[in-house]
Amino acid sequence: MIQSLDDLENIKKERDSQYRKHKKTVRICFGPGCQASGSRKIYELLKAELKSESLQSKVRVVTTGCHGLCERGPLVILNDDEIFYQSIGKRKAKAEEEIRLIINTIKTGEIADKLLMDSHEKGKKYTSVKEIPFYSFQKKIILNIVGKIDPEYIDEYIAHDGYKALFKALTTMKSDEILGWVQKSGLRGRGGGGFATGAKWKSCKEAHGSPKYILANGDEGDPGAFMDRVLMEGNPHAILEGMIIGGYTIGSNQGYIYVRDEYPLAVKRLSTAIEQARKQGLLGTNIFNTGFDFDIAIVRGGGAFVCGESTALMSSLEGKSGEPRAKYIHTVERGLWDKPSNLNNVETWACIPVIINNGWEWFASIGNEKNKGTKVFSLVGKVKNTGLVEVPIGATLRQIIYDIGGGIQDDREFKAVQTGGPSGGCIPKEYLETPIDFDTLRELGSMMGSGGMIVMDDRNCMVDVARYFLKFLVEESCGKCVPCREGTRRMLEIVERICDGEGKEEDIAHLEELGRAVNIGSLCGLGQSAANPVLSTLKYFMDEYEAHIKDKKCPAGVCKPLIHYTILENCTGCTLCARECPSNCITGEKKKLHTINQDKCIKCGMCYEVCKFGAVKVV
Repeated sequence: MIQSLDDLENIKKERDSQYRKHKKTVRICFGPGCQASGSRKIYELLKAELKSESLQSKVRVVTTGCHGLCERGPLVILNDDEIFYQSIGKRKAKAEEEIRLIINTIKTGEIADKLLMDSHEKGKKYTSVKEIPFYSFQKKIILNIVGKIDPEYIDEYIAHDGYKALFKALTTMKSDEILGWVQKSGLRGRGGGGFATGAKWKSCKEAHGSPKYILANGDEGDPGAFMDRVLMEGNPHAILEGMIIGGYTIGSNQGYIYVRDEYPLAVKRLSTAIEQARKQGLLGTNIFNTGFDFDIAIVRGGGAFVCGESTALMSSLEGKSGEPRAKYIHTVERGLWDKPSNLNNVETWACIPVIINNGWEWFASIGNEKNKGTKVFSLVGKVKNTGLVEVPIGATLRQIIYDIGGGIQDDREFKAVQTGGPSGGCIPKEYLETPIDFDTLRELGSMMGSGGMIVMDDRNCMVDVARYFLKFLVEESCGKCVPCREGTRRMLEIVERICDGEGKEEDIAHLEELGRAVNIGSLCGLGQSAANPVLSTLKYFMDEYEAHIKDKKCPAGVCKPLIHYTILENCTGCTLCARECPSNCITGEKKKLHTINQDKCIKCGMCYEVCKFGAVKVV
């Protein structure tokens, strides 16, 4: 049982002593992306090889949370100098051969060049994590130890000063002082709305009624987003510590973490963390002998996107249908079971220990005037280095997409980036120098959201992008209010008609009018931002809508009714396109010009993808 600061220090010293018994350390990413790529097999092979070499007592192998650079998994990092080996087991060589190269590095220090990541300079490779721009351009606060510790052991968290903030808050600070620190830090909610965290805490603290509840939102439903997932899987104790401090501050003794059911690994690691924290006396009764009681339970969501909205989440947590309610009654006054409830995103909760440990001034020194601290983004789409990044709020789109992300795949032209999930907007290339913060994104017709960032190139049709996100939102609408239920469906019908080449000029004005009505009249945040994908693409990519409607063409070559494939005269007659065509619509003799039978063509694009000579054109 941990009852004092000395107990925390002793655990840290014991863990450090265990670390020193091993001369080498190997960290293997066990995030979901790397596991899907085979990191568990790599782990088992490495452990077996270490045993056969009698090195198991000298080398510590740690299975960690996500390292961030998902594009390159499975990832293996060696020793304190952080030798970075990537794509282990995915090359032509057998995984066993690459494991022997890793063993050789452990034994002799010799670097295996073939396992390193290529640098921007031709012929050179990155050896260390510290050299790789993807990592060196980031500023990690929330993800600082994600990828370094085994998240299933509380001692690993404590060895990195875990729960010191809780001890400091409970034993040396009054609740009003903690509240003041959170307010002065400038922390804003990381779940999307960007509401001032301190103001929300203050309202809940002053609200009449008991009991009061602390809630964590881990119901991450945005397509392409996995920020909260990585945090819950890679450092669950940071979330718990923040929630306990929050409970002490507002006068709550019970917390709930709402996690989407599709995140079984997050549920497992949070459950393990809660169990271990209880065993150590960090959850339960009389924490640190202060007389403060607090406990946390996990509730698994059913996978409804709308349950990321605060009142819908609380309704689901109560066992009811996940539907939002009108906001004239605030959840800080009447939330879960009609009691005062303080809901924050899991990333917001993980910021609290950092603020308590380092001081509000330190946190407020990061970011810009109205947006403090860092933000975690999932960087996906047509970018070279997809993965998870953390940057100071106010970093520009160019810094994230090009400096960290490495630029656009195949060095194609950047067209837009969609931020804020399906209810966000699409931002064009002329705003690449724009600082990314809550207010600026809203001015551009988008939003921060929980941190999803989908990069698009010149091969993306923005009308089709609007259709994709509208379809998602129609399917995920709870149907409670007419503007969202009917308005988004009508917008989708119009956009689908445009993509099919049946659009009319008056459709543009109709979409704009519908979009404004949906945003103004909807009940909750989902509906109030549901039109953003359409309104932002209309604002910045009107030429593509006009091409679809007036010229009956899709400039990006995506919308099938408006395109066809043709073979140019530079065709070499290699026959590859004919061999790969699933509908057998390509004919021609070997080494002679081939042709496409347009009546049989299903417009799958396979011929375009496989042609090595650029002889297939989309028109």
